[in-house]
Amino acid sequence: MIVHEWRGIGPYEKMRAEKIAALGYAGFVVDIYGKGIRPKDDQEAAKQSAFYRANRLLMRQRAQAGLNEIRKLKFVDPARIAVMGYCFGGTVSLELARSGADIQGAVSFHGSLETPFPQETKNLKAKILVLHGADDPTVPIEQISSFQNEMRNAKADWQMVYYGNAVHRFSNPLAGENAASGFAYNQEADARSWEAMRSFFKEIFL
Repeated sequence: MIVHEWRGIGPYEKMRAEKIAALGYAGFVVDIYGKGIRPKDDQEAAKQSAFYRANRLLMRQRAQAGLNEIRKLKFVDPARIAVMGYCFGGTVSLELARSGADIQGAVSFHGSLETPFPQETKNLKAKILVLHGADDPTVPIEQISSFQNEMRNAKADWQMVYYGNAVHRFSNPLAGENAASGFAYNQEADARSWEAMRSFFKEIFL
């Protein structure tokens, strides 16, 4: 299950689904925003994603609805599902896992790490992998510390990998090359994070 960036489903998410399929998995991109809602620019995307960040229960419900649909597919093993997401989608992936959803793993690529319900992480069933740009200005150190303490308190099975010289959206070639803006592609971090995800999936789907 793949969750989109803050602009909604587009060519980037479809490319990731094709790469997942090439690995032998079924890739299903879920639409958290809903039919016809496609922000035209970063300003609209920020507003749309902020709505769900402020309404975490709705975020969880939309993600769960996508999970329910995936389980209906005849070529999917309902007992062997993981969720992965990019930026906004990384936040959604972690939030779905925190809800206690019956999934094997959750992967966040450069997503936000905060939640208004840290006490509910005790319900966590999934293993967690966070792939994070070490220079990402959108995730303050206090948020990272809170997330790590949240995982420890829940006695979660979790990993967090930092990529040097990488900022927000490091896995998306469409993010450009201006790291000083806080949003930029990093080819090395992209390749390394994909390999980390592959290793994680091999582990959880044994």
